[in-house]
Amino acid sequence: MTLGILGGGQLARMLCLDARRMGFRTVVWSGTPTAEPTVGVADLVIMKGFDNEAARAEFCDQVDVATVEFENIPLETLREVEEAVGLYPSAESIGISQHRSREKTFLKENGIPCAPFALVNSLEELQAAYAELGPTTVLKTAAFGYDGKGQVKITAADQVEAAWESVQGEPSVLEGFVDFKCEVSVLVARDEAGRCLAFPVAENEHRHHILDLTIVPARVSDETRKEAEETAIRLAEKLNYRGLLAVEFFVEQSGRVLVNEMAPRPHNSGHFTMNGCVTSQFEQQLRAVCGLPLGSSELLGETVMLNLLGDMWNPELKEAEIFATEGAKLHLYGKKNPSGRRKLGHVNLVGGSSVEERARALKEKLLS
Repeated sequence: MTLGILGGGQLARMLCLDARRMGFRTVVWSGTPTAEPTVGVADLVIMKGFDNEAARAEFCDQVDVATVEFENIPLETLREVEEAVGLYPSAESIGISQHRSREKTFLKENGIPCAPFALVNSLEELQAAYAELGPTTVLKTAAFGYDGKGQVKITAADQVEAAWESVQGEPSVLEGFVDFKCEVSVLVARDEAGRCLAFPVAENEHRHHILDLTIVPARVSDETRKEAEETAIRLAEKLNYRGLLAVEFFVEQSGRVLVNEMAPRPHNSGHFTMNGCVTSQFEQQLRAVCGLPLGSSELLGETVMLNLLGDMWNPELKEAEIFATEGAKLHLYGKKNPSGRRKLGHVNLVGGSSVEERARALKEKLLS
């Protein structure tokens, strides 16, 4: 079987590596003129735009089934691929996830708990929404927002106009600020028969609005853990989903969970599964998309994932420090030209005593 992957970043790279181990051929359509992480890893990389009809024909002619490694792909392209070869998750599911307005509306209509919000398309609408949801709110662009991009916090009425200018008048969502004690995420896989299987709840810490550490199991109550898993599964079922779905949550001071956002693909917070679980998130995506039974999501031991951003290259990555750390497993993404906030790799630390302490100590060494 040949798997087609839309997108050529690090998630596609890791999906290709697991596919090769499992005996699948892979074709990547990057949508861009470059695809550093997947060149030399995929069997074929098509480095042309998603609006290129010849590239679409070449891609669809080569693959048996397709999936995505990121959601910001033109909806028309997704629908064309879905009609030609089959796309999992579906174009409809991805379309909901790629646009905050559609995502928030879907959550509300299906009774999935999330922060209070309002859809805004003008300064006047923003001013009215702020009067209702303030004094502390977050304005987020409806499309193309990730890693804190396209977001601005508003704490006073006199900041509203500047906030609207900062998103350049693009359709946006204003959210009421959530007083949360931590952030967690759940990855859930759903197969063609509708069977769902969740990975252990992960606790996430951020640096510069980018994921820094993922700690598994999450340091939350059993009740919170159960609620997060059940909500992620319910969301996958409501979407009639097939594939791997990542759901990020705010955990309120009471322990209740609110959906922050979802991603229709493997996720940065799921990288711990590569060494910490019986089945990685990438293998699970392959199993769900290719019609295979889902694999065990059992946690092998306490695991911490440390993101490696460009500011950890000083001027090079201190690989010796990583390999000298007990339980550390290094994963690099094949990217060149390190920059401050570019995701270049990650380290998983598994098992043993004080795994979180070891991860934090390694982080400080890499940043020094």
